[in-house]
Amino acid sequence: MDIDYLLALQDFRNNTGNALTPFMEGISLFAVTYLVMLPVLVYWLLDRKSGLYVLASYYTCCAVNASVKLTACVYRPWIRDARVLPAGDAIETATGYSFPSGHTVTAGPIYGGLAVISWKKWKWLSALFVLCAVITGFSRNYLGVHTPQDVFVGIFESVLWLVLIRKLFGYLSEHPDKLKWFLLGGFLFGWAAIAYMTFKPYPMTYVDGKLLVDPQRMMNDGYGDTAYLIGLCVALFVERKWIRFEAAGLNAKGIGVCAVGMVGLWAMLTYLKSPLDALLGTHWGHFLHSFLVVFYCIALVPLFIKLICGTHSEAEAKA
Repeated sequence: MDIDYLLALQDFRNNTGNALTPFMEGISLFAVTYLVMLPVLVYWLLDRKSGLYVLASYYTCCAVNASVKLTACVYRPWIRDARVLPAGDAIETATGYSFPSGHTVTAGPIYGGLAVISWKKWKWLSALFVLCAVITGFSRNYLGVHTPQDVFVGIFESVLWLVLIRKLFGYLSEHPDKLKWFLLGGFLFGWAAIAYMTFKPYPMTYVDGKLLVDPQRMMNDGYGDTAYLIGLCVALFVERKWIRFEAAGLNAKGIGVCAVGMVGLWAMLTYLKSPLDALLGTHWGHFLHSFLVVFYCIALVPLFIKLICGTHSEAEAKA
């Protein structure tokens, strides 16, 4: 039934001259490239705790999903059924294993987290974020690179981590002394996951002498996604112990420093990965890229925000 659904979408694409394909490709690409800049901006400029909630949900969900994906090792739809022909260049950009959908696990926690923190003041904006998450998941089906199961499980993971991180933040607000133990646990889990995906066996299926899916290529994404969690644990420990910044606020100085930080983040997301891959190899290049991006967002720019913008009043800091 899942393949029939993809074939029906494929027929729709063909019958409409791929009119919607560029839009679906665009929303898909945006989710895994620059979407993370939205919660980072919230974290730096508007509300440290709300932005951190979205980022922590995203980073942990991606890390756990990497282990799930490299355990399941489910092949892509066009490998399972040659009738499935992905749209555009999706067959080249969609690497290796299919289950669960990595794009959904990126869009779900970010759009979903933004929806959660927007709900009280801007319900229309919250609804728009939810719609964006749904469209991103659907775009993976529309482009023929994921089955409905891939997307549904990705949504389930996203909701699960949004709930768990929400509860964790509530617990830590009452027991702040426990933070270091959760960070240590996440740090150790991340390295255990790296060891697991490095040494576990993978399916080595050949067709006409060609390996269907190269597990080494899939491990690139696994290393990068797991580094999000490791980077979060290190950066948040540094930030809470030595920096303890508050959001810059909607003022000229705050907007200026955050704008410069955004330019730096855009440059890191766009240009940093390739030279790191060339220098360290694709596994550790991906790992270091993710780690540096997280550290930049969670600790480094907040340090400059504190140095340049100063601290808020004592009442604001307590709030």
